[in-house]
Amino acid sequence: MMRFATLGLYHEANTFSPLKADRRLFAGGGVVRNSEIIRDYAESATTLGGYFTAARRLGIGIEPILFAFVTPIGAITEDAFESLVGEMLAELEARGPWDGVLLNLHGAAVAEHLHDADGEIAARVRRLVGPNVPVGAVLDLHANVSRKLVDALTVTLVYQTNPHVDAKERGIDCTELIAAAARGEIRPVQSLVPLPLVVNIARQDTAEEPMAELMAKAREVAGWPGMLSASVVEGFPYADVPQMGMSCIAIHDGDEFEATVAAQELANQVWKRRSGLQARGHPVAEALDLACEESRGPVVLLDVGDNIGGGAPGDSTVILDAALRRGAPPLVQTLWDPDSARQCIEAGEGAAVHLRVGAKHVHSAGRPVPVHGTVRTVSDGHFEEPTATHGGFRFFDQGPTAVLDTVDGHTLVIGSKAVMNSSLQQLLSVGVDPARYHIVVAKGVNSPRAAYGAIARLMLVVDTDGVTAMNLDRFTYRHRRKPLYPFEAAEFPE
Repeated sequence: MMRFATLGLYHEANTFSPLKADRRLFAGGGVVRNSEIIRDYAESATTLGGYFTAARRLGIGIEPILFAFVTPIGAITEDAFESLVGEMLAELEARGPWDGVLLNLHGAAVAEHLHDADGEIAARVRRLVGPNVPVGAVLDLHANVSRKLVDALTVTLVYQTNPHVDAKERGIDCTELIAAAARGEIRPVQSLVPLPLVVNIARQDTAEEPMAELMAKAREVAGWPGMLSASVVEGFPYADVPQMGMSCIAIHDGDEFEATVAAQELANQVWKRRSGLQARGHPVAEALDLACEESRGPVVLLDVGDNIGGGAPGDSTVILDAALRRGAPPLVQTLWDPDSARQCIEAGEGAAVHLRVGAKHVHSAGRPVPVHGTVRTVSDGHFEEPTATHGGFRFFDQGPTAVLDTVDGHTLVIGSKAVMNSSLQQLLSVGVDPARYHIVVAKGVNSPRAAYGAIARLMLVVDTDGVTAMNLDRFTYRHRRKPLYPFEAAEFPE
């Protein structure tokens, strides 16, 4: 029986956030080892779930070592990075030799001392296992892919849906390819073509044009003779690194020239759609006008600037404040505010409270908003999502949580940890049915669609302030490539 190892550090780093992913943050439930990984991920719709599923089907012994994950935030501290990576590599070496390695990486990880944290992890794994052991990884669609990363891997696959509902399928594909490579049945040759292009966050839904057409093109290219995979990669514009931007990856069975032709063909199609990959959103007042004009809801307002899945704190009050001032119909939203959650929990269910909620950090958008209301529910903040929602994650923990019904008719779900609004269970688990509200404020732009799309009468992209604002001209970049469209008039050979 072949033996595969699986391990990884999965982090999407927003370098504009002053909050760092440090050892304390990872230690708060973000690191699992050995059988804990099986417990939390083997039956999930994540990449790891795909690895375990395929290994069982193929009769491969797969040994989990260490997996570290935190909700997107700022760069990983050097101390945390070296501690976690050092531990996983020491275990990888001690338990070897291996027939294959499956890495779970995001592709947009940044450490304080490393612009390309994912590439560094893959390179260290490659040096440890040597040139002949196949190493595969599945990256998030928002990866900023470097040549260092691809050169260290035998197989580089990428989610091809946004919201990310295909993580498990890509994990299965990766395991099958690494197994075939380990048996000598295929010889994967990869080609990476970076584009001088950034796609706006509001044009990244793969069910909408032009991304839908580009994903269809990737599937067509993947079907060419001898091809093993073809991927369009959207990139992550909130990580200020040299490799920031879109890219294309093609993998051929043995022919470097054919892989290059395929990747270039795919990249050419992306470049032709560059203007359509830019976007504008609704200002807050306009979005509220449109929501109020609807005869019934829910109308989902996608708070782009406070996108938790992109590294924002999840405590912006910009929309809430505007809705309160205009007397908007019933609204529900989450807020990351440990202090307010604590006050509600201490007061107890049924208690009346007076709070100033939200906007508690230097990079928060808006200001703390005074609210008066009644504590409906208190909870430990744990919930489970059994379906393949964004990223396929199954178990969530938003810390001690309180539901506050305000005197204005709104509901705030106040948590102690920032958790993406990617699952309806986040609200349903604390007795809040979002379908009963006229307005739902979702902290994100793409990740909430997999959850709220099923109940939304209308979804509106709202151009709000914050460290994930859709207008990238609001940010000062120091490390990105130049020229890079749409910042500059870049050229790309078609």
